[in-house]
Amino acid sequence: QVQVVESGGGLVQPGGSLTLSCTASGPAFSENPMGWFRQSPGKEREFVAVISRYGGKFYGDCTKGRFTLTRDNAGNTVYLRMDSLTPDDTARYYCVVDQRSYVGNDYESPSAYTYWGQGTQVTVSS
Repeated sequence: QVQVVESGGGLVQPGGSLTLSCTASGPAFSENPMGWFRQSPGKEREFVAVISRYGGKFYGDCTKGRFTLTRDNAGNTVYLRMDSLTPDDTARYYCVVDQRSYVGNDYESPSAYTYWGQGTQVTVSS
């Protein structure tokens, strides 16, 4: 059974940092691109970042050089390090897995990803 499980969300002050983790269990997820989207109330889901099986990375405009996505050697866990957080980063963050073995040209679209976690809430507030 496929499971995508996020952790690491919470409350952080503006300017602070947070690291989210996501582990995917299932058939050969180490071969698949994994990434993150986020969604705030009243807004559409927004692409954050994706990493390929070879470590190639793509970041959304919202990260502005503040976020770093990494992947463990086993390939089925990713980490999203978020620095210099602002209240605009407040959202529910969802981990995603692409069932393809490559990052497609549609990587910024939610429809590119077959598997989604339940999300983890990040709140940036003083």
